[in-house]
Amino acid sequence: MIIDLRSDTVTKPTPEMLNAMINAEVGDDVYKEDPTVNALEERIATMFGKESALFFPSGSMANQAAIKLHTQPGEQLIADKYAHVFNYEGGGVSFNSGVSCKLIDGHRGMITADQVQESINPPDFYHSPLTSLVCIENTTNKGGGACYDFEEIVKIRKVCNDHNLGYHLDGARLWNALVAKKEQAIQYGEMFDTISVCLSKGLGAPMGSVLVGDQKIMEQAIRVRKVLGGGMRQIGYMAAAGLYAVENHLDRLQEDHKRANEIGKILEGISFVINVEPIDTNIVIFTIEGDEEDFISKMASKNIHFYSMGQGKLRFVTHLDYTQKMHEYFIELLQSL
Repeated sequence: MIIDLRSDTVTKPTPEMLNAMINAEVGDDVYKEDPTVNALEERIATMFGKESALFFPSGSMANQAAIKLHTQPGEQLIADKYAHVFNYEGGGVSFNSGVSCKLIDGHRGMITADQVQESINPPDFYHSPLTSLVCIENTTNKGGGACYDFEEIVKIRKVCNDHNLGYHLDGARLWNALVAKKEQAIQYGEMFDTISVCLSKGLGAPMGSVLVGDQKIMEQAIRVRKVLGGGMRQIGYMAAAGLYAVENHLDRLQEDHKRANEIGKILEGISFVINVEPIDTNIVIFTIEGDEEDFISKMASKNIHFYSMGQGKLRFVTHLDYTQKMHEYFIELLQSL
């Protein structure tokens, strides 16, 4: 039994999802003639109360397209220092949009309205980049699956309104936040100009993200997707997986959260574990004494696989393919350390 806790991206389609994929009706999506893609886009746009949605092959491409829609070369976006758009998208902010990042030292990847206010460059001071966009991430990946307080999101929206800034949400794991905080997608649609949501993490689809927004901001999205190489043909087979995931795998995310919390409690009782960060959703980040690579290697010899995040931090991520049987075995193993 191999237990892969490296990421929630490692899942494989369930038999039911595969069946939905096999039976999907498809067409050429570059011509917007794929009925299953169109249905997925309409479903997610409706969930968020937005006028438009567009299916992307990856979350990074969806985020990069959103940044391009909001900005002009030479401008600047505001984000937390842990932001995925800065750390894990290959420098795409500068490569694709010619935009720089003003990074905020937030808390577990989350920033406040006051910090955003302080980070806006004076628009009439032409020596500094023009601030045009605020990007936040919910849940935060590098922040250990932390969830924003929705009231802070509302406060940041007001700052954006006051300064005519775009507001983008990297919602790769927003589904986890919605379940953990008992919130609704429509609340987020009311706050953000654009939102990207991922289908291939917690929901278990093999690929795909969707970018949503109102018609005006999304008018050029399909052109930007084409420029980035994201035009796809009979992609309805993958959209069918995403539709199945949205309809069947949302509520079960609470199982991942419960197992992550149980793992965290066991880690807190292990003598060589120095610290376990707060666990809001399905990500467990902890620090150990001693050689972390040696610990990773020893656990791999017992068929437990996970990553180091650097600076002494290790990470477990629970997901759809991490079953109760695996969880019981893993808990027993941790208790024996």
